[in-house]
Amino acid sequence: MSGISVIGLDGKPLSLEAEGLLREAALVAGGERHLRSMGVEPERAVLFKGDLSEALSRIERAEGPVVVLGSGDPGFFGIVRLLGEWFRAENLRVLPALSSVARAFALVGLPWDDALTVSVHGRDPRRALNVCRAYPKVAVLTSPEFGPAELANALGSLNRTFLVAERLGESDERVYEGDAREVAAMEWGEPNVVVVYDAARAVGEKGWTTAAASPDRWALPEEEFQHRSGMITKPEVRALVLARLGPGIGDLVWDVGAGSGSVAIECARFGAAAIAVERDAESCARIRQNAACHAVYVQVVEGEAPAALRGLPEPDTMFVGGTGKDFEGVIKLAAVRARRCIVLTLVTLERVVPAVKILEDCGLEVETTLLQASRLKGVGSMHRLAAASPVFVVSGSRQ
Repeated sequence: MSGISVIGLDGKPLSLEAEGLLREAALVAGGERHLRSMGVEPERAVLFKGDLSEALSRIERAEGPVVVLGSGDPGFFGIVRLLGEWFRAENLRVLPALSSVARAFALVGLPWDDALTVSVHGRDPRRALNVCRAYPKVAVLTSPEFGPAELANALGSLNRTFLVAERLGESDERVYEGDAREVAAMEWGEPNVVVVYDAARAVGEKGWTTAAASPDRWALPEEEFQHRSGMITKPEVRALVLARLGPGIGDLVWDVGAGSGSVAIECARFGAAAIAVERDAESCARIRQNAACHAVYVQVVEGEAPAALRGLPEPDTMFVGGTGKDFEGVIKLAAVRARRCIVLTLVTLERVVPAVKILEDCGLEVETTLLQASRLKGVGSMHRLAAASPVFVVSGSRQ
C-alpha cells in the first residue's frame, strides 16, 4: 500500500486532483451509493458494509494507491477516525467536501459555531436526546434505526423547530422544516441530518469556542433564585450535591421536590438536561422564572412523587430534596431508575437510616456526610459565626 487518499463527496463535481487520484487508484473503497455514483469498476471496488475489518484488511494488502470515498467531510464523524486507528496518520491524505452539518445550517440560515453536533449512528440515542433537551441548537447525525421521525417523537414535548436535510447532494435531495408532530409523522430517506433548534434562541451572543462553555461559578447564592421562605438548597449543600451528581453534557438529571429548582438549574448550567418535579403550583411557576433568568432549559413536572416520576425519560443522576408522603417509594424508584447515582438531602436520622438501607439493598455504594456550614456575621463592630442547620447528604452510586 503506497498511501490512502480519502475523498469527501457532496454531490458536486470532483476537483481535478480528486479525479486524478480516483482514476489512478488500484483500489477504491466506500459505501455502495458512493461506489456507484463514481462509476467504480467492480474489480477494484471494496464495499464498506457491516463489519469493516475485511475491507480494511484488503486496503492494507493493496499493491498501489488506495482511495476511500466518504460523505461530505470524512474527518467529521466519518471514516477518517477508523482509518487513523488502522493506519498511520502520515499515510492518510484527506480531501474534504462540504459537510452535511455545515450544509444543513446554511439551509436554515443559522451560524453554527455555537451549535453542538451529536451522532446516534451506532450509538445509544439517549445522550443525543439529552443534548437536544438542554441546548438551543443541535445537529443530529441520524441512523437507519433512529431517524428524524424517531428523534421528533422522542422530543415531542419540546418547543423546537426541526430541519431535516435528507440525501444531500443526490438527485432526490429534500429539505423540510417543521415541528415535532409533523416530522414524526413523515417517512425519511437515508442518509440525513437533523437540526433541532429553538427559534427564539437560535442566534446567541458571539462566542470564542465551538465547545459548550462551562459555568464560571456554581453553588450560586440564594439571592439568585426566587424561593419561598428560605425553601432552597443552601449554596454550601448545593456545592456538595453537584459534586456528587457530576452533571455534564448528555446527562439527564431529575430534581425531585425541586422547590426553587436551584439544583436542576445549576445542573443545566453544566450542560445537562434537567427535569424538576414539584407538587406545589406556585413553586413550579418560580422554577420556570428562575430557569428563564439563568437562560437554561428545565422541564417542570407538576405532581407528587413517586407517581409524577413514572413515564419520564430515564435519568443518569437524581437529586431528591423533598420526598413528600411516600418517602420510601421515592427512594426505591430512584434506586431502580437512576443509571449512575442518587443524591438525597435529609435533616433527620430517622430518614437517613432507612434511606441508606434501601440504597444498599438495591446494590448501590452509599456514602453519607453530615454537612454543617457557618457564615461570618457582623455584630456591631464585632463578628460571629452563624451556623446553618445541619444537613445529611446521602449519595448512592453504581459501580
